[in-house]
Amino acid sequence: MRLRFKAVAAALLATVSLHGIAAAETVLRLDEVPVGELDPAKASDYADSILMFNLYDTLVIPKAGQPGFDAFLSTGWETDGRTYTFKLRNDVKFQSGNPLTADDVVFSFQRMQALGQGLSYLFTAVEKAEAVDASTVKFTLKEAYAPFISALTRLPIIDKKLVTENLADGDGEMKDWGQAYLTSHAAGTGAYKVVSHNPQEETVMAKNAGYFLGVPPKAPDTVRFRYGLEAATVRTLISQGEHDISSSWLPPEVLKSLAAEGAQLLEEKGTTGFYIKMNTTKAPFDDVECRLAVSYAFDYESGVKMVGVTDTVSQGSPSTGAIPVGMLGALPADQVFKRDLDKAKEHLAKCKYKPEDMKVELSWIGEVPIEERFALLMQANFSEIGIKAEVKKLPWALFVEQISKPENTPSISQVFVNTMSADPDTLLYGMYHSSSAGTWMSPEYLNDKDVDALLEKGRTTADEAERTKIYTDLNTRLREIAPTIFAQDQTAVFAASNRVSVPALSDLSKAYALAGFGFNFRLMEMKE
Repeated sequence: MRLRFKAVAAALLATVSLHGIAAAETVLRLDEVPVGELDPAKASDYADSILMFNLYDTLVIPKAGQPGFDAFLSTGWETDGRTYTFKLRNDVKFQSGNPLTADDVVFSFQRMQALGQGLSYLFTAVEKAEAVDASTVKFTLKEAYAPFISALTRLPIIDKKLVTENLADGDGEMKDWGQAYLTSHAAGTGAYKVVSHNPQEETVMAKNAGYFLGVPPKAPDTVRFRYGLEAATVRTLISQGEHDISSSWLPPEVLKSLAAEGAQLLEEKGTTGFYIKMNTTKAPFDDVECRLAVSYAFDYESGVKMVGVTDTVSQGSPSTGAIPVGMLGALPADQVFKRDLDKAKEHLAKCKYKPEDMKVELSWIGEVPIEERFALLMQANFSEIGIKAEVKKLPWALFVEQISKPENTPSISQVFVNTMSADPDTLLYGMYHSSSAGTWMSPEYLNDKDVDALLEKGRTTADEAERTKIYTDLNTRLREIAPTIFAQDQTAVFAASNRVSVPALSDLSKAYALAGFGFNFRLMEMKE
């Protein structure tokens, strides 16, 4: 009887153990600012990028720990400078089960071109895309465009068959191009698939069992990607073990507190700058001397200290110009900006406006509280040279609306801008080419023929050494005309629990020069 009891107990224990293993699903919980855009042709923000890099794949991806790009959905490419021909892998299937073909690549390009949203401007140099055969696609450019390969990191490949089966009302053969469907569904080959999506609250994703590379067993089984959590909420959740990775927008003192409690600090460097932008179309910043005056008056060193987290980690580092240190065309670290009140006063004396007559509005984005501190720092700095300034809080949506017209654009705006494709062209063209004026990246409304010429030359020059010189010259020119206070190079710092390992954000040899790409969930490891 005792033996029988032991056997039954052993069987029950085995059953419990098996159920325990089955229940040991790992869940990664992280957050970003709202809102999460699921349609990859409309993606442009950081949260959108994280979604795109996990639900979709691209023909090429950035190399880990070094410049350049590797084939991904393609096996490689050939080019003569005007045409690029890609051979596709033959082992890739979409999450629907449909095989990847050249028609899908062509459709993805045509859809992005037709919608004209998100990062479609990266492909204005492309004349056409065509399927040579089922596994070969060719892009023909209108003219040589050096950043083309890097731009392809932002062309997610979409399942044409699935999307065309789910078209909603609209004009033309392609009706709405699947916009209604892709608002709440994914149609990619990515390592993760959508379980549920609320763009204001949360996107839930799960491993794609059919992923062509396989998803490592230690990668998170489920991902809960939340939007718009308050810093205090994130702090509490991480402290209580109920959250795994914060956004990069936590105030430095919160990051410091979490680190003191044992949280990891993950970092993403070399992709983003913090830019304080001046409206060059109206007084007083239509005068270059006034722009130079406030550029010299700004306290760069205090700005960097203000975002320090620990003795070795900071959310910012000294800037040398429009291009973050380390990127192609960046000026060397010994040319960092420094405050110089004597020079500030010299330039102010040459300005056609008197300080007492200046009306300066210092705006900051309500969803990014650290910007209020910079606005107050500027207010104090400018007052030292006799310029009075008013600090004004703007929600992001209102800011974007206001800067669409130069007369409504604040005197000074603050934005964080990252390279969308690991190339300086996609960092700078959208900020400083005259055709880009009036977007959130370009509230300066700069119209400088030398800047335009250098930006255009940088796009059409293939030789890397020559491109380096072009962007160095561009950086120098932007320093001379000062449409922007180049406050600091941003380091995105994320607080993380010790349940997750993220090599791309903790090991420089595995880091990517493409903002957000380190958040590939398949490259992470969860600890049970």
